[in-house]
Amino acid sequence: MKGPGEILRASAARFGDRPALVTAARTLSFAELDAMSDRVAAGLAARGVRAGQVVSLYAQNRWEWVISYHGALKTGAVVNPVNVMLTPGELAFVLRNCGAAAVFTGAAHAATVVRLTRDLPDLSTVVVFDEAPEAAGTVPFSELVTAEGPVPLPLTDPDAPSTIGYTSGTTGHPKGAVQSHRAVLLNCAMTATMHGRTADDVVVTALPAPHVYGNVVINGTFLAGGTVVLMERFAPGEALRLIGEHRATLFEGVPAMYAMMLADSGLAEADLSSLTRCTVGGQTMPLSMIKRWQQRSGAPLIELWGMTEIAGLGTTHAVYAPPVPGSIGVSLPGMQVRVAGLDDVRRDAPPDVPGELMVRGPTVMLGYHDDPEATAETIEPDGWLHTGDIATMDRTGHFFIVDRRKDMIITGGYNVYPAEVERVLAGHPAVSMVAVGPVPDPVKGELACAYVVPAPGASPTEEELIAYTSEYLAAYKRPRLVRFVDDLPKTSTGKIMRRDLMKQFYT
Repeated sequence: MKGPGEILRASAARFGDRPALVTAARTLSFAELDAMSDRVAAGLAARGVRAGQVVSLYAQNRWEWVISYHGALKTGAVVNPVNVMLTPGELAFVLRNCGAAAVFTGAAHAATVVRLTRDLPDLSTVVVFDEAPEAAGTVPFSELVTAEGPVPLPLTDPDAPSTIGYTSGTTGHPKGAVQSHRAVLLNCAMTATMHGRTADDVVVTALPAPHVYGNVVINGTFLAGGTVVLMERFAPGEALRLIGEHRATLFEGVPAMYAMMLADSGLAEADLSSLTRCTVGGQTMPLSMIKRWQQRSGAPLIELWGMTEIAGLGTTHAVYAPPVPGSIGVSLPGMQVRVAGLDDVRRDAPPDVPGELMVRGPTVMLGYHDDPEATAETIEPDGWLHTGDIATMDRTGHFFIVDRRKDMIITGGYNVYPAEVERVLAGHPAVSMVAVGPVPDPVKGELACAYVVPAPGASPTEEELIAYTSEYLAAYKRPRLVRFVDDLPKTSTGKIMRRDLMKQFYT
């Protein structure tokens, strides 16, 4: 197997009619996924999509998305998974930048995509998943999935581009991280190995399929012959119900999802007894929340870390290794991970001293699409990738995320890491969710402000929470302000967007 486009064919040969994908609309076996993605590949080829061209996917989680992903790969196309939360302007930039030849989308976005095609000469095919309403100039997915004809079987070069995944674009335009077939397949395979996936596993997840974490969960499970129960979007009560209904062995998500399930009124009655382990990534998770979930579920919660530029995970824990709570684990097999000095990346930071997390190995991206300058800034000549995360490494080789370098708050000349403050406040029983961000101050430059979603029925005060942190944090690290909110701004993956906190909540 040379790339992710061969996963379904190999799994169908081994697991045939066993259930592979379960959604609210449909359940599909491995054989059905393979056959239907073959027909999508044939339909794309009949419409002129050739190997090396880009096919974009712009829709919520659904069974058609998964089939289209694999159908595009089977044509030899490069897949461009697009965050469905992008605005029309952002979407237009992505489609133009990658030179998409075709795009798959839902009815809700079809008119917008068709309108954009007028200014995108390379984009000739718009496939709409839903039967109605149909926008003029589009191809119904139902027509494509019943196509007859030869399935393209391009020879896969493991080092050729497989995927272009765009970053969140927190500064300027997003950048397209180009991943090889080898990188995507290895990340799925090594993650499945570290987490001990088998054909007996049933995985419930609402992670967006376009995100690398979601992709690794879905295709890593397919590799092992397990079943993916895919939610269109996350809802805590529904997630708890699906775990019990399908006797799920894994739930996989981000910290906000676990916080919401722990706060859900249905938690007490939920049947979580089938869970054998869970995974969490995307952001650091407070130890107090990890402990609460493990006590309630009876299953270990495996922390992990990854990014778009490495096709998924970079570190995690082996399922049978001794737990190291608070750590993102060790490097994936075949990868190198180190903590570089903040002043000189050529030198390693001493154990337990913060530095920049850096990664090297076969899952590192080929580069940013059509952006050699950004590529050179991110990947050193010797292959080490800058992650932008501040981390430490202990003497056993386990890594601990401190925070994002760009999220650091500088108050009175001192460095304050929001994640450290969040971990402390999350331990207060009256706190359901918390995020920390900067607010300007004429004297100290910036102050740390905590945005708190109270636990159900709780009414904490600002003074109470600030006083609580005094036992755990040095004076300069403590939040100076607390704002109580109903919810926190999140990305499509459920990650909290700290940069939007001041803009949305602080006036």
